[in-house]
Amino acid sequence: MATPGETGAGTPIIESTESDAIHVKAEYPLMTDDQWRAMRTVIEFVVNFKDSDGHDPSKIFHKKVNKRSLPDYYEVIKEPIALSTLKAKLLNREYKSFEEYVRDWALIVHNAQTYNRPDAGAYVDALAIKGLVESELKKLVDKNIITPEIASWPDLGELPPVEAAPVEEDEEDEDDDDEDDEDDDVEESEDEGGRKKRKRGRRSSAAITKREGIKDEGGQKVNDLGMKKKRGRPPKVDTPMEARIKNVLKAIRKPKNENGQIMIHHFEKLPDKATMPEYFVEIREPIAIELIKRKQKRKKYQSVDHFMRDVDTMFNNAKSYNQDESQIYKDALYLQGEAHKFAEEQKKRPDSDFVMEEGRIPLPNGILHNNELWQVGDWVHLQNANDVTKPIVAQIYRTWQDTEGQKWINACWYYRPEQTVHQYEKHFFPDEVVKTGQYRDHHIDEIIDRCFVMFFTRYSRGRPKGIPADREVYVCEARYNEEKHKLNKIKTWASCLPDEVREKDYEMDLFDSLRKVKKVPSPLLHMLKDDAKETDEIPKPRWGAENAPPIVGGIYKGPRDENQSPPPEPTPTPPPQPPPPPPRQISNMSNHNDSNYRRNSDLNIAMEEAGRAFGSTSTPIASNHAPISYNQTQNTQQYHHQSVSPAPIQYHQHGQQSASYTSHNHSSALVPPQTPSHMGHYSAPQDRYGQQNVSNRGQNLPGTNPVAQRPVEVYNLSDSANAAIPDDIREQFQRDEQGHVLFFTTPPLDVLPPTKEGEALGHTVKYIAAKLRRNHEMKMKRKAEEAERESDEVQRKKLKFEEEIRIAEDLESLETKALKVFIRQMDEGTDQIYKREYGDRWREVKMFETQRLKRAQDEAQELKTLLEENEKKRAQAATISFRSNGPFLDDTNPRY
Repeated sequence: MATPGETGAGTPIIESTESDAIHVKAEYPLMTDDQWRAMRTVIEFVVNFKDSDGHDPSKIFHKKVNKRSLPDYYEVIKEPIALSTLKAKLLNREYKSFEEYVRDWALIVHNAQTYNRPDAGAYVDALAIKGLVESELKKLVDKNIITPEIASWPDLGELPPVEAAPVEEDEEDEDDDDEDDEDDDVEESEDEGGRKKRKRGRRSSAAITKREGIKDEGGQKVNDLGMKKKRGRPPKVDTPMEARIKNVLKAIRKPKNENGQIMIHHFEKLPDKATMPEYFVEIREPIAIELIKRKQKRKKYQSVDHFMRDVDTMFNNAKSYNQDESQIYKDALYLQGEAHKFAEEQKKRPDSDFVMEEGRIPLPNGILHNNELWQVGDWVHLQNANDVTKPIVAQIYRTWQDTEGQKWINACWYYRPEQTVHQYEKHFFPDEVVKTGQYRDHHIDEIIDRCFVMFFTRYSRGRPKGIPADREVYVCEARYNEEKHKLNKIKTWASCLPDEVREKDYEMDLFDSLRKVKKVPSPLLHMLKDDAKETDEIPKPRWGAENAPPIVGGIYKGPRDENQSPPPEPTPTPPPQPPPPPPRQISNMSNHNDSNYRRNSDLNIAMEEAGRAFGSTSTPIASNHAPISYNQTQNTQQYHHQSVSPAPIQYHQHGQQSASYTSHNHSSALVPPQTPSHMGHYSAPQDRYGQQNVSNRGQNLPGTNPVAQRPVEVYNLSDSANAAIPDDIREQFQRDEQGHVLFFTTPPLDVLPPTKEGEALGHTVKYIAAKLRRNHEMKMKRKAEEAERESDEVQRKKLKFEEEIRIAEDLESLETKALKVFIRQMDEGTDQIYKREYGDRWREVKMFETQRLKRAQDEAQELKTLLEENEKKRAQAATISFRSNGPFLDDTNPRY
């Protein structure tokens, strides 16, 4: 018996063997051999049938609907079936009666009528299949193979009521859909089952059109305009040329043919290459409406005529590929004429007719502000009214000018981890941001400076070329769904960018090697209550100013999402090491009670109050410090050092205060604060002795790493953040030359003044000797390395010279051999010519000709030699030598 399987369209089904027929008769005595053959005949007829236009109505019913493409199909259709199911059951002899076979045909038609609208191509094709099957069953009744009762079409239930067809979207709805196409077609958001969902746009006449209307990711209908606007999209800011193109596209969507079908549906998408490869062989420049829309969104068209060339190409392709009598040909001919008519009408309209809502005047070339050009696709820092130390990370999507001449941008916000609501086990990259659905308008003055956001797959390889070192570079891995509080991993970075820059790439300055970037715990772990439960309600973010991100997000202890990676394993605790010798104390502990110490303590308290007054997330002066161990809590604190706040945050272990200044310095030495580059460099203050604050310098304190990078001890805020501090508060604290308030990462340390006036501080003799010895060793090492490089260079040049000589000798040898081969071939060719011309006498003729040629050459050589000698004699005769004693012309002719 043949292996169960499916046959392709137009392929006859394999006949079963005699033994199969006998076996089936024994098991199902009601089925005859004629009926089995009739089943095959009906399937072959339907599969091979094509109408007058060459259309195959059974084409989309060969296989079941792809569950990934249309997941809701299996929610509507409880008993899916296709022609492949009938073929398999027939090959396996699974039918117990002919009525069951007829019911399967009826089920195919009923499913298509249930899921699709009456004007859909699948619905029409299903009715065509029903007519074909009924006609074939009638023939079987006439041949007495089956009875009329068996051939009767079964009733599988009432079809659901047909909802009113969706009204053609107005221009605004269609534009919103256009904006969603590219993002939502590759939307990486995943449902609870982890299955990727794709929003379906319009489908061709051979595709399945959903009856109930398109749904969004949450299963809610998005036919109303309000739902679309709720998701957040950039505003429409179209130039008059772009508005004209959109009007033409909208106009050609409306006409219907005599069958009631919308004509443009034939041209929505290109045919499938797998099922129609011959189309792409015949049509050299395939194009469809979806490709034209994509080019229009990405600003590829320079004029309406440029756009119409693609429209003409699309319709000409259809007319070239299809027959003149076909419906597609007629629709293409009509729509092409209508498109040209609409285009001419649009070109005649003045530009003033296309002013956008609220009087927006598009600025497609960008905005010149503060001597910089800001364009679509630029990454920027925007003013954050909720926290001046954490500017908004955003990407520009639109640029325009209002009726008053003010210039504006629309930008997509990227949240920082602490601005999101997430599960407590979620880890983030340092400097990570997440894409949101917030597209907000900002005045051009709200731009602070530039930044850059990289996809996580490239973040560890290098930095974007041309980005200054003082610019912040962030990494992005996920989208943030603010309604569901979910972080969905991005699969395609291009889907997150404006249409205008999706095809543009940026060059990179690659690192020497791939850098491993380790994720760190959530920065909001401290907000998780000790008694938190998985059943607790998800917290809400705390909002502040209207046009700013949340002040702070939230954290909960619910179960991890299925698309959330498990937290990394904690770093093991390093083995204990013997404590180093106690450091030499350089401060007098008895000074704690003197006036200087009290003055510094008062300064600490005042600066802490100043930090709380202007809302800084960092503590200006840390007063409660304790040694920090390497555990998961340490990882959490390490994340905060990567914060974009300009202040290196100190981490307090609240509890009993340390007993001495020595322990105060442990945390800052273990975890060096990271200072964001875009906030500028921090300067160190001068203490009352005229020297820089050098606490921890040259000391190996207990529990510290002597080779670790020395932490920043003093810093200041950016200009905007510093200006946010009231003047009366700034005057109470130490400031630098520019008036910036100075913040300290460690408590002030009293340094004893020099014992003798005018005595300078210096190094010990032992240190200076060691330094000189180290410099001498480094000099000798560099000299040895340079000598080795010179030796290698001499050897390399010698090898190169020898190689060049060898190549030259080989070339000369090859030239000689080639010349010999050429002469031999010439001689052989000459012999062949003589043989062909003179037959057996060719040797004599060749010898004669050779001798004659030699004599001619000798005579020519003699003549050439004679001519050269005569020429030489004439030249000598015309020359007068002044060196000889011969007569001169003035001896014989007085005129000279």
